[in-house]
Amino acid sequence: MSGIIFGGGGIADGAVTTAKIADANVTPAKLSQSLTLATAVNSTSGSSIDFTGIPSWVERITISLSNVSTNGTSQPIFQIGDSGGIETTGYVTTYTNITATASASASSTTGWQIPSGSAVRVIQGALTLTLVNPATNTWVGTGSFSTDTPQVGWNCGIKPLSATLDRVRITTVGGTDLFDAGVINILYE
Repeated sequence: MSGIIFGGGGIADGAVTTAKIADANVTPAKLSQSLTLATAVNSTSGSSIDFTGIPSWVERITISLSNVSTNGTSQPIFQIGDSGGIETTGYVTTYTNITATASASASSTTGWQIPSGSAVRVIQGALTLTLVNPATNTWVGTGSFSTDTPQVGWNCGIKPLSATLDRVRITTVGGTDLFDAGVINILYE
């Protein structure tokens, strides 16, 4: 009877190993830090969309866009933040855009940009953010996107925060163009 605690109603730490758990009995719903899908937001108005209240244990966030567009030509951009707010500087990111006839690359210090450049383009894709170093709250992000025109884009980069990440934002460069179509959501784990 080693490992069982009588009188307390519990099982001692280490008493249950994975070999003792029947197959398929551990489901994501039973895990304390399972995949969490936030509530989707219609991106049909406003100049930015924020997802806040992200738990401190999160180590990966995927931000997904479905048929998102804006009323202007500023490129959409992802930014992250902590309890002090969204950080708009200090990013080291690069993005590349490929069309049927050309390609272009550029860098940004204000966030992970989605190369688009036209109000008539409808964007879909995802950016995945991964915590690289909890001691410095450093996040790496990589994303891939396509539009309703023959165009694809990629972005990649890194950003340290001054505290634990608890929010993400999608806006546009300059923050003045308005969203006019689509859905945005996040999945975190």
